[in-house]
Amino acid sequence: MISVPPRSTTVSAPRRVAAATLIGTTLEWYDFMLYGTASALIFGKQFFPSLSPAAGTLAAFSTFAVGFGARPIGGLLFGHFGDRLGRRATLVVSLILMGVSSTLIGVLPSYTSIGFWAPVLLVVLRLAQGVGLGGEGAGATVLSIEHAPPGRLNRYASFPQMGTPAGLILANAMFLGVSALLPDAAFQSWGWRIPFLFSVILVAVGLVVRLRVTESEEYAELVRRGEVSAFPLRDALRVGVARLALILCAALATSAVVYIFMVFTLTYGAKALGFSRDFLLGGVIVGAIVWCATMPLWGALGDRIGTARVFLAGTAALLVWCAVYFPLLNTGNRIVVFVALIGMGVVLPISHSVGGIIIAELFPAAVRYSGTSLVVQISVILGGGLAPLIATALWSTGSGSAGSSAPVAWYIVAVCAISSISTYALFWVLPRRAGDADRRTATPEPAPVR
Repeated sequence: MISVPPRSTTVSAPRRVAAATLIGTTLEWYDFMLYGTASALIFGKQFFPSLSPAAGTLAAFSTFAVGFGARPIGGLLFGHFGDRLGRRATLVVSLILMGVSSTLIGVLPSYTSIGFWAPVLLVVLRLAQGVGLGGEGAGATVLSIEHAPPGRLNRYASFPQMGTPAGLILANAMFLGVSALLPDAAFQSWGWRIPFLFSVILVAVGLVVRLRVTESEEYAELVRRGEVSAFPLRDALRVGVARLALILCAALATSAVVYIFMVFTLTYGAKALGFSRDFLLGGVIVGAIVWCATMPLWGALGDRIGTARVFLAGTAALLVWCAVYFPLLNTGNRIVVFVALIGMGVVLPISHSVGGIIIAELFPAAVRYSGTSLVVQISVILGGGLAPLIATALWSTGSGSAGSSAPVAWYIVAVCAISSISTYALFWVLPRRAGDADRRTATPEPAPVR
């Protein structure tokens, strides 16, 4: 018999859960983004020194993509136990796994020390990172919305989503700070390890906060009624192939643009446009600050006018900005480039703030963790994990000049178009099921547009 401790009914409980999910996802994404930044700036030389600079970067991004292959495993594993045994315990385990993996990367010998085993162990630790993060994002979103007060579902669901830009800010700030304090040779040799080792402290803080969180009343009620699913993933698939396919395609754009912005921009800006690492990291950090700070505002708007409307507006805004993003970068003007980076921080939070709830509300509570994890992780692989790799390959097919960014721009615009069309079809074209209306927010899903 599963035992669920009673949940606090004080008004501070939802806020405590929101803070805990934000802190937890921030720490998880800090570790994950460290790897992405190091892939763009460090790992090519440290673990693939025998390759050319372009091939070494491609190899480093390949190991970055490997972690995304492990995320569905983590999503399915943690999703299953999150629906079977509870959300809280699984989120604690995922945090520990992520932190230990990142810390070990910080002490991993380079290729010059142990040869072939260096990239092999790097891949193994990257896989462990992927498994840990695979159980984090969906679970934090589910826990947050199940504690949210009526009428504020989107607002509270935006808090775990804020962990992505917050983790990016923290990771890049650490890289920027360490690189500023050390000579370049020292940073390239051993200084890059410091941000990874810092994960030990962050995970300890995260555990203290996360262990104070209780299960949601909605999940506790499932346990009391004996309605916990024996095979949650199987039951989650009963929402139907059409809905699963559309929600998967709808989620692609945000994921792909996030990784183009956070990872590929650093490589492209440095190697094709000649900007310094510190300038690019600084611009991405400022853009991420805008992204993080405005997410609750878009969540609040979702509570007022409807989740689907905000999400569709967000994917459309991404399409427009991605069409001009690389032309702005290619001007080579530092002010214009900075505007391009800030602009990405303005448009990304629109769809990202409500993206988690768009997926989670598709599934009933008994299978919500498993279903949400499945959709999130597949969309992240197809949209985010492959994005830096595809972008680098498309860019490399040209001369390596700024002008060869055109295929990359067309690729990301096409992904945004697919997501916009899928979102419209899911909420305005596909026939609704009985009980589809949101039970926890005062704002119903939008009626079909005439």
